[in-house]
Amino acid sequence: MSPKRIRFVLPGLLVLPIYSWGFSYETPSISPESESGYEEKPGWSAESFAVAAANPLATDAGYQVLKAGGNAIDAAIAVQLVLNLVEPQSSGIGGGAFLMTYDGGEVRAYDGRETAPQAVNSDLFLQDGEPLEFNQAVVSGLSVGVPGTLRMLEKAHAEQGELAWAELFTPAITLAEEGFAVSNRLHTSLANDEFLRQDRLASQFYYDAQGEPIAVGETLKNPALAEVLRRVAAQGSAAFYEGEVAEDIVERVQNHPERPGALVLEDLSGYEALNREPLCTPWQQWEVCGFPPPSSGHLTVMQILGMLDQQPLLEAPLDNGASSSGWLHQFLEASRLAFADRGRYIADPDFVEAPGGDWSSMLAPDYLEKRSELIDEMSMGENAEPGNPGELAVSWASQPEQPEYGTSHISIVDDEGNAVAMTTTIEQAFGSRILSDGGTGLAGGFLLNNELTDFSFVPEVDGEPVANRVEPGKRPRSSMSPTLVFDQESGELVASLGSPGGAAIIHYTARTLVALRDWGLSAQEALNLPHAITLGGDVYVEEGRFPEATMDALRERGHTVSERELTSGLQAIMRLNDGTLFGGADPRREGVVMGD
Repeated sequence: MSPKRIRFVLPGLLVLPIYSWGFSYETPSISPESESGYEEKPGWSAESFAVAAANPLATDAGYQVLKAGGNAIDAAIAVQLVLNLVEPQSSGIGGGAFLMTYDGGEVRAYDGRETAPQAVNSDLFLQDGEPLEFNQAVVSGLSVGVPGTLRMLEKAHAEQGELAWAELFTPAITLAEEGFAVSNRLHTSLANDEFLRQDRLASQFYYDAQGEPIAVGETLKNPALAEVLRRVAAQGSAAFYEGEVAEDIVERVQNHPERPGALVLEDLSGYEALNREPLCTPWQQWEVCGFPPPSSGHLTVMQILGMLDQQPLLEAPLDNGASSSGWLHQFLEASRLAFADRGRYIADPDFVEAPGGDWSSMLAPDYLEKRSELIDEMSMGENAEPGNPGELAVSWASQPEQPEYGTSHISIVDDEGNAVAMTTTIEQAFGSRILSDGGTGLAGGFLLNNELTDFSFVPEVDGEPVANRVEPGKRPRSSMSPTLVFDQESGELVASLGSPGGAAIIHYTARTLVALRDWGLSAQEALNLPHAITLGGDVYVEEGRFPEATMDALRERGHTVSERELTSGLQAIMRLNDGTLFGGADPRREGVVMGD
């Protein structure tokens, strides 16, 4: 394929010309945002294509690829690689991802989830028979799964890409070599993290001699990452999964000073990205397509929505939630029931059989109707029990919930109508807190995931095995919910959306779908709404976003309610009735939408 020239530039900004991979590029100079926290955004309109991602530099990379003739897959690759550089706390080549694509006729699901090393067993996170404290497990070599992102992107590109593979690495390599201005979000994440300084390479790269993080607006270069990306661009993913880069990953995992891991070179070289059968579920006039297990996202989202459809229609909780605590109650109770099923049944389908032999049993209308009947005027609190959607070959025990933090989402629609929804992660913020320089000996590098802590720490409960227990080669259960929505009658694409947020991804995605379909909100208006979640116990509402009267009304229904930060990172692009696109980016993060 003949290379095409890409202009890598944000309109109206100072640019510096450089040359890389034989193409001419112009590096954007973007001032980082001055503040963090909630800041409403206007939403963005586009006639033919749009990119939504968690950082302006990453969004711009995808935009420039589309302008150069690339498609949605090409743009997603460029976006992910730049996110690795500018938002290292959330995703990157040291982690994994789920990718949903639409090519105008077919929806595909690419599984780049990390896998457990072959040498581990179900006692991985037990010490003297007791589970490790969560952060002890995270900040260790024990938590590192085999990264899947690069091999997954390579597979998707081979099947659907337009531009040359190497071309898509140029924005990230350019920015890594020339440097980028550190954003307030990255600075704040570095300042607030209590563990990253313990890693020698990370401490030297992200902090000064006094342990202070690199300042907002300071130029940060990452020569080690640039070199690793150059190798992968030229040689394919084999340059990451074999040879010097792989050796460095294994060395750092095996030589963790406190809790070394069991990862070996054969785990990396043997990693395989998978094609999964997407789950597409009718939902009134729409068909919602999402990722199957090992993601719990689509199944749990659609269980919540299916149960809500059985409930009396109540006024939308708009105006900061003051107008309908009743809808919030229904939403939270449906979440309790769906999470009870999630904890019992959902895990890697190569290790765990679906109830009744088919995951769609969990979404059967008659089953959800029976589950919905359990929603009463008063909250069931922690007493939600899993249902019985179908017979099981094994009686599974439920898994206690664990928190997750480090994730990002990308939504793209190109001018041919192809679409991408990709959620990508290293699990916690900064993952395992292990930085690899790929054996380059240069400053910087990429962070390794702590994805194995998404497994249950306890392999069995009351003598029954937990479905999501650790096993060699297994993929840990995820909450990531990359979602593509279609009109049932015409089959045309309606929306691409998703979010980071750990288990709360499910709530964020479900509520956004309701806001888009039932409440008639735009993509941006839907993302601006305040959050309320429960994982089966207490209810958490977004700090400062709900009136006291709403929280009191929930308490009167039996909910235990408290406020906390619920920092989603929703991205959404919706096709309007006139065929144009309108995109939204979460006001809680620094993301933007760009398009023409």
